Amino acid sequence: MDLYSTLRGAYRAWKRWKQRNTYVPMSRVRRIERVYPPAERKLVSMTFDDGPTVAPARPYSGRGITELILEVMSHYGAKGTFDVIGSTAENYPDEAGKPGSFTWSGKKYDHYPEFGQDQLAGVANQPDLVRKILMAGHELSNHGYRHMAFGPQPIIYGSRAYFRTIEEVITDLKRLHTLVSEEFGFSMTLGRPPHYIDRIPDGHFSYDAYEALGYQYLAASFDGGGWRAATGDPADEVEKMVTPMQKALEEDPDCLNGQIIFQKDGYNMSLQAPIVEALPKQLALLKRYDYEVIPVGQLLAVSPYRDIGPSHPAYAAVRHLEAKGLPVLYPDNTFRPEQPCLVGEMLQWLPYKDTLSSFCRDQLTVGMLLRMVPEKAASFAGITTRETSRPVPRWQAALAAVESIENG
Repeated sequence: MDLYSTLRGAYRAWKRWKQRNTYVPMSRVRRIERVYPPAERKLVSMTFDDGPTVAPARPYSGRGITELILEVMSHYGAKGTFDVIGSTAENYPDEAGKPGSFTWSGKKYDHYPEFGQDQLAGVANQPDLVRKILMAGHELSNHGYRHMAFGPQPIIYGSRAYFRTIEEVITDLKRLHTLVSEEFGFSMTLGRPPHYIDRIPDGHFSYDAYEALGYQYLAASFDGGGWRAATGDPADEVEKMVTPMQKALEEDPDCLNGQIIFQKDGYNMSLQAPIVEALPKQLALLKRYDYEVIPVGQLLAVSPYRDIGPSHPAYAAVRHLEAKGLPVLYPDNTFRPEQPCLVGEMLQWLPYKDTLSSFCRDQLTVGMLLRMVPEKAASFAGITTRETSRPVPRWQAALAAVESIENG
């Protein structure tokens, strides 16, 4: 494993550890990595970052990378999510970075598809490609107009410029959102932070910015591998993108059901485009194992949450509360149905006024619940007054909340 992969893996592991050991409130914005495996079909999504681009797919072809991706996707009947940028043409003055290094595209800023060739990529520069993407049935996601980090990441990108405030982040995101909406009639609902950097220096996070735009946070659970530095052997680079998927499917044919795959619509760290050779092999594998490749938006319409599916008794209640604009899920897109509900969570679901604090983190008991909702709602959730000190699981609390709301 190369140093970049090791550092990136360590950073993600640290973020997961911190999330597990820190109190995290419910959030309207959820980090979508994967969803509960659909029961009737095997569905997977592919996301393509940093385009669209007409940059030649070297060393495999002189044709444009995005054009070739679209042709391959069409051949296999696959639909994807293109995580697009606006343009990196404003990211100067800067100096070219060293191919194969962390700053391969520029020392201070990112430049796509490469340093000095910014006009070859981005929605602002390649409108015809955007139209082809949309006409083919794919969707767009917001990867930032300038692909500028939301904050610092000293270990990997210590020399890079970054936004300082949430206002700067929102302005950049809105700039691309407005361009896509007004020029192409497509309203984006998903966003992926450049380099997955979430913390903004002014104390805000990417989740705050995405809530301002009505987005969900687009992540990924399986790495397609097309971003890594080249080894010097094109065939080996393609094989390294295909083999992990092949091994995973051989071990468990259902392992990718509900997952989101990360891909590059552009060069890797060595200014090569192995995606155009690896993608048809990956799609052939998925087809062999009876997978349908669909956009993330369509995947979420089938199965929106990570740990409960449509067969769960609280699924309809969660959808109902979410449709009302209430926070129901945690930022990692889990509902955690068997976890004890907190008093503060229940109060957010109900228009309830009492001495109980909305910031209360105590576990909700049956006795507390019966004070807050009509008894018939508690009965609907399978709760009896004989168990007043028992903690209420989140799934039962959600049912009681919906019943109370519906009976007004």
